[in-house]
Amino acid sequence: MKIKHLTGLTCVLTLAASIATAECAYSKWGAEDTIGSANLVTPERTLMASKLIKQGKSMPLGITIGSDTPAFPPRSLNLQVVQPNQQGGQKLSGFGYEGNYNDDILQTWVGIGSQLDGLGHLGEGGKYYNCLDEKEISVITGLTKLGTHDVPPLVGRAVILDMAKHFGVDVMEAGAHFGSDDIKAAAEAQNVTMGEGDIILFHTGWTDGKFESDPTAWGSSEPGLNNEGAVYIASLNPMAVGADTWGVEPIPAPEGDKIFYGHVTLLKENGIYILETMNTGPVLRDGVNEFMFVLGQARIKGTVQAMINPVALY
Repeated sequence: MKIKHLTGLTCVLTLAASIATAECAYSKWGAEDTIGSANLVTPERTLMASKLIKQGKSMPLGITIGSDTPAFPPRSLNLQVVQPNQQGGQKLSGFGYEGNYNDDILQTWVGIGSQLDGLGHLGEGGKYYNCLDEKEISVITGLTKLGTHDVPPLVGRAVILDMAKHFGVDVMEAGAHFGSDDIKAAAEAQNVTMGEGDIILFHTGWTDGKFESDPTAWGSSEPGLNNEGAVYIASLNPMAVGADTWGVEPIPAPEGDKIFYGHVTLLKENGIYILETMNTGPVLRDGVNEFMFVLGQARIKGTVQAMINPVALY
């Protein structure tokens, strides 16, 4: 009787595993792929993007961060500057001169300020991009797969959709959201095209309007891309999607939406990278909404996210 019970249990577990596998769709880049939309970086797209450099200007898309930068709880940052072996005014005579130097020690969560969300950041049901199981990749010493150190330089054509302008405001309100209809209308009105391999950024005015004047509000709520809008954007096959907000999606979430489910749609389901807190305002104020985007993140093995400062070249 016991043997029959175990045999039946084994069948049930096997069936459950088969169902779980069936529900998981492998990437269009193959079952072994771990870089997702970074496969869209090609010499041809890089050369095309370089033709967007007409003024010879560059603009940082990252913001300056510090210990007082609001961040998703419980994230924090602490920086210490030290002068090793120089206590009491000692100098480093071993250099052949009386040398002195500063070093820095950074104790921080990585997901603060301008950041790249890697494909191992948010999943569902214990699964991440390309059906990778949390038990397989989530190790306390670093992701065994999907780490941001494996992401090649993200280089390509980038566009900014000014959603604040679309709604006739300087700063969208917390919880305000947009989907496919608003995105299409804004793109048409602003003469912006979006295609495969592009980096698509949304400007809501949130960082311009709130980061310095009301940091508590900036870090606790935001406007953004709703669940339906994320599905639409993913259908365009971009390389990355980002915004001038800390989480890209609206907080509080619209009624009926799942919180941060756009992350699941983009990262897990489609292998599309997310760019958070992109400082889009200065680029738009320079009269530019299309440019060459260049990102080479720090390659710390196994990281889920990366602190970044992409450059807009135009």
